[in-house]
Amino acid sequence: MQAEQPADKADTGTLADVVPLPERDSQKPLKICLLGYRSSPTSGGQGVYISYLSKALVEAGHQVDVISGPPYPVLDFRVRLIRMPSLDLFENGLASLRPRHLRSLTNIIEWLSKLTGGFSEPYTFGRRVVKYLRKHGHEYDLIHDNQSLSYGMLELQRMGLPLITTLHHPITSDLRIALSSARNWWQRLLIRRWHSFLIMQKQVVNRLHNIVTVSEQSRQDIARDFGIQPAAIRVVYNGIDTGIFRPMPEIERKPLRLMATASADQPLKGLSYLLHAIAVLREEYPDLELLLVGKPKIGGHTERLIARLGISDSIRFVSRISTEEMVRYYAEASVAVVPSVYEGFGLPAGEAMACGVPVVSTVGGALPEVVGDAGILIPVRDTDAIVEAVRRLIKDESLRAELAVAGRKRILEQFCWRVAARQLTGYYNQVLSSANR
Repeated sequence: MQAEQPADKADTGTLADVVPLPERDSQKPLKICLLGYRSSPTSGGQGVYISYLSKALVEAGHQVDVISGPPYPVLDFRVRLIRMPSLDLFENGLASLRPRHLRSLTNIIEWLSKLTGGFSEPYTFGRRVVKYLRKHGHEYDLIHDNQSLSYGMLELQRMGLPLITTLHHPITSDLRIALSSARNWWQRLLIRRWHSFLIMQKQVVNRLHNIVTVSEQSRQDIARDFGIQPAAIRVVYNGIDTGIFRPMPEIERKPLRLMATASADQPLKGLSYLLHAIAVLREEYPDLELLLVGKPKIGGHTERLIARLGISDSIRFVSRISTEEMVRYYAEASVAVVPSVYEGFGLPAGEAMACGVPVVSTVGGALPEVVGDAGILIPVRDTDAIVEAVRRLIKDESLRAELAVAGRKRILEQFCWRVAARQLTGYYNQVLSSANR
């Protein structure tokens, strides 16, 4: 496969536009290869991680390539994208299989897995990456895998390539929450089939040499669910690009506009509790509007719940929006709500805070580590708590202003990508030093 420069070099500005560039490492610049089995920012937090981490590492003086399967990431123009095509069946559908695809065992595995309700993308991505890096692995100082956790990563270790892996949070948490929300045995069977890749992940995690995660909560959860010592896992918090996610005082806020970022039909994101809260709040505030960044499944649980609650005229969905559009939406919102049952880090909370939007957040997973005392923290799965917190902020303009300032300050001081890149570089060099002994 040929390495490609990303076709779209458009960028939303560099950190240098707003904050000082990160200090260059005193040690030599590294050639780093980041891996992501699907890395579009619209695919979730893993795509956001790839995009901003690669940019921050370049700003720190390193050379970075990203190897990704589709949907592909949006990268800084200084980062080279190496496309690793797959069948991308979630976009193209099972009927997209063509005779030429049958020449590849990896394609056949991917198609059969989707046909039977499984999710094989991490596994098949690992097979493709191993084939590529057998030829090109010597070009890199270090390989950094973004949670594919595939058998291929163990093969890269056996090949002698220095490898670290980011594990954002154990998907075992997603599985438990999904199973608890299932309505019957058939749904539970489908959920278990979909999460069957966890068998691979558990085997791989226990044999990886270098693991990094994005919060203390994730470290404890990974250690518990995968049976490894917490001390074997390095914590490096995610960052927020505070040059892009920023207040826009020139845009007028809508006093009754709430905003949330949630995968609409995932129980993990706790959206149903927020929707029930909207049904209560709009009795008091008829003009209340919830802007949801996400796309509900047609005929799925979220659509049915909105119809049953009779709140469709209070809900607005937006999807596949640019980062600039996201920031403008934050600028229009008076309150951001994060109703998640669990988050390994909590990018939606951090991005809202960076934009100067007061945040109501659950204590699910690592969210308290991000929000701290700069937002209103509430229990998980608690509609009444959401109602009370949102009502309090709607009524108290001074509290909204206070939290907006405190939230932005907290992100600037503790959760920027400059800090993350510096800490990861230190870890990279530690791993390389150990490998060279």
